[in-house]
Amino acid sequence: MRILGMISGTSHDGIDVALVGFDPVSGGGTLSGVVEFTATTPYAAGLRARLAAALPPAATTLAEVCELDTLIGRSFAEAAATAIDRAGPVDLIVSHGQTVFHWVDGTRVHGTLQIGQPAWIAERTGTPVLADVRVRDIAAGGQGAPLVCLLDALLLGGHLGGAVALNLGGIANMTVVRGPGEVTAYDIGPANALIDAVVASLGLTARGFDEDGRLAASGTVDQSLLAVLLDHPYYRLPAPKSTGKELFHLGHVEEAMARAGTRPGAADLVATLTELTVRTVARDVTATGIGLLVVSGGGCRNPVLMAGLRRALRDVTLRLSDDYGAPADDKEAIAFALIGWHTVHGLPGTIPAGTGARAPRILGSLTPGAGPFALPAPAPEAPHALTLRAVSRDTPPGTPRIARHPAG
Repeated sequence: MRILGMISGTSHDGIDVALVGFDPVSGGGTLSGVVEFTATTPYAAGLRARLAAALPPAATTLAEVCELDTLIGRSFAEAAATAIDRAGPVDLIVSHGQTVFHWVDGTRVHGTLQIGQPAWIAERTGTPVLADVRVRDIAAGGQGAPLVCLLDALLLGGHLGGAVALNLGGIANMTVVRGPGEVTAYDIGPANALIDAVVASLGLTARGFDEDGRLAASGTVDQSLLAVLLDHPYYRLPAPKSTGKELFHLGHVEEAMARAGTRPGAADLVATLTELTVRTVARDVTATGIGLLVVSGGGCRNPVLMAGLRRALRDVTLRLSDDYGAPADDKEAIAFALIGWHTVHGLPGTIPAGTGARAPRILGSLTPGAGPFALPAPAPEAPHALTLRAVSRDTPPGTPRIARHPAG
């Protein structure tokens, strides 16, 4: 079964797609997949600016939400059509869409909103679309995140001694896999979100992020500001927990500088926020006692951030998810393709120990394609493991590959 997974993460820089061909589960309970095609389509500059202007803590209107829902839906539709043109037809498209609000109160999540109307994708491609994949887990008492823990558990569950999967997108999240069925997962805190917010607001780079960590490398960490940032109560909340730009935005940095009584220069500020990610991630990884860290997401392309993690985690082996068949830039899109496979086979796409839900749930709402959609026969049991093999990464014609900040 060929499934196209799609997502725009919390850095809202573009749309990631991953086409995965899944083979039937083998007798040993292993599902195998081939990552046949991956690509990134940048948002048009005007659309990205409108989206950024509407995100919390900014005020917006229902009219603007409606228009963004349509424009992002059309953008996803074009990205899907391009992928199908390049790589051939698919049986299902799974669209995560663009998160614009995650309603969190302490450790309780009450709702979440992803926009990018799936009807545009179904109309453009004639393919059924599974969307709105987070909210069912929330309705069952879960966080609705991190849903990537399903992929992590199946991919790393057989590793002796356990493994920690870390995604460094706008938000850093991790999955702790101690063995088959032994999983915990949660959002650690900001990875790129605060860095991007400062870089974009000050106009420090053309692309709006610290490309190759150059700004951080040229700066010095402000220890008094770092201490205030590290003292935020979110970091002390127990897992499961989730967060987003509703909390970690530019105003959060401004408030921390006011409390610390310091206003470092641009390079020093970026260096401090990069070190914040290093410290919070390293602390939580160290607490697991596990010696393998598998990293994905845009942050793994930041040499300053990765060097900081290696320094702080000297007894931990760091590897990229590419080594396990899941390209680091595309892992979340692959995860949503996997969730789609589970849904159409009548299987839950959540792990309650990872999201905090009362029980596993089948995820998503289906928008029909051009004709009737015949579901496969329900799977007699869920896969116990997953093997992935990646073929190549491509880029839609006329759109340069962009530096990555996927997340979610």
